[in-house]
Amino acid sequence: KNAKPWKTVTAGAVARNEALRASKYLGRAIWRRWSGYHRRSRVETKMHCVKRMGQRLMARNFDSQVAELQVRIAVLNGYTALGIPITEAAG
Repeated sequence: KNAKPWKTVTAGAVARNEALRASKYLGRAIWRRWSGYHRRSRVETKMHCVKRMGQRLMARNFDSQVAELQVRIAVLNGYTALGIPITEAAG
């Protein structure tokens, strides 16, 4: 929201400044959807949650590791489902 353009000598400045220009031109909400930023942000947040449940796998063989990750994901999906409000039409 308050981002300022970087000097062009900085690495990645051209891409960042172009994203700022597009964000300002389209509006932030439309830019997020257009660029896929919103989806990327949600994925990064979910991966952070997975890592908070433990950096390492306890299982030694591949099939057990897959099962362990599936259990972690099921637990996270359960927590996510608890936080989603149930809305009903009024009137």
